[in-house]
Amino acid sequence: MGLAPYGEPKYVDLILDNLLDLKEDGTFRLNMKYFNYAAGLTMTNSKFHKLFGGPPRKPETKLGQKEMDLARSIQDVTEIVMKKIASTVRKETGLENLCMAGGVALNCVANGKIIEDKTFRNIFIQPAAGDAGGALGASLSCWYEYYDQKRTPAKDLTGSIQGSYLGPSYSEEEILSHLQSMGAKYEKLSPSSMDERLASILAEGNVVGYFQGRMEFGPRALGARSIIGDPRNTKMQSVMNLKIKYRESFRPFAPAIISEKASEFFELDTPSPYMLIVAPVSERHRIPMTQEQEKLFGIDKLNVPRSALPAITHVDYSARIQTVHKETNPKFYNLLEAFEKKTGCPVLVNTSFNVRGEPIVCTPEDAYRCFMRTEMDYLVLENILLNKKDQKQWEKDESWKEEFELD
Repeated sequence: MGLAPYGEPKYVDLILDNLLDLKEDGTFRLNMKYFNYAAGLTMTNSKFHKLFGGPPRKPETKLGQKEMDLARSIQDVTEIVMKKIASTVRKETGLENLCMAGGVALNCVANGKIIEDKTFRNIFIQPAAGDAGGALGASLSCWYEYYDQKRTPAKDLTGSIQGSYLGPSYSEEEILSHLQSMGAKYEKLSPSSMDERLASILAEGNVVGYFQGRMEFGPRALGARSIIGDPRNTKMQSVMNLKIKYRESFRPFAPAIISEKASEFFELDTPSPYMLIVAPVSERHRIPMTQEQEKLFGIDKLNVPRSALPAITHVDYSARIQTVHKETNPKFYNLLEAFEKKTGCPVLVNTSFNVRGEPIVCTPEDAYRCFMRTEMDYLVLENILLNKKDQKQWEKDESWKEEFELD
């Protein structure tokens, strides 16, 4: 998804003619002549490689226009299929509400297109839509069918899952015990003082590891295990990608915004509490491209600011939005309010608290280790604040970058 806007959809017809037998109702059959995943260790085979003009790019080598065009083409085909399926479901059931799950439901760009079509009045996307969601489904099945509990519809579009903060939380005593064992230097602040202090720290261009409350259930960090920054900062995207996340510079970051302010900054009229919807940045916040910039191709588009919030605006003027609701995450909501009071901007960059290939941090130990191994400036553990400059030198351990498989 992130690479697709840099490419052109030149392989769409090739995919539809050779790889996919797509019907009008959205059902399809894959041509297994080109795939290996059912019986081998790779997804595709030599016939697939030949069809697209050569072998796949080797890991960690430079991305070329071919990869960008292929990403765009696959994304376009995915959207075609999903929109056909959604249309068929609407016609055959007559229902106005749609729930989506499964790994493809994490394709937030396609989700945004389905919402844009207004095929359904309301759309709910399960926040742990991938394989992990099966655990939730099994639990609910047992709860309703074995224990015969009543199903009560949620009153609003954020859903009864209440923000998806279903993981563990940690007491101040547990946090302090770990910090003291590591010889860390820290200060304790009241909640209101923390918000004011953090707003200033973020406005100065610092990157903050933010750890509070129960951990999120699902692949998206939603303000409980997050890395946050100032979206107005023109260098924030590259700093976070290259010095914190250790991933490709083209990857966009998501905005977390006070829910009531979302329509002021984005063309979005529905809640997006789980960061699973992409929508355009509002016209009034965009920066028009010059004639010279319009001629740029591929990855050369990366460094052209697209809006007043360059760190969260992708090259196609889109953003993967998280609407933050006071009812489900009051602490993160209050921080956004403090940042707006300080800067006039109710938006923060929000990305998962991890490095590339590593799971999102869960415990205070995880958070402290990730903070010390990267170039993050500050760490927040509930109401405890750590400044990187105050910490003793972390023993360099470059091998940690190879502990996890790269994505």
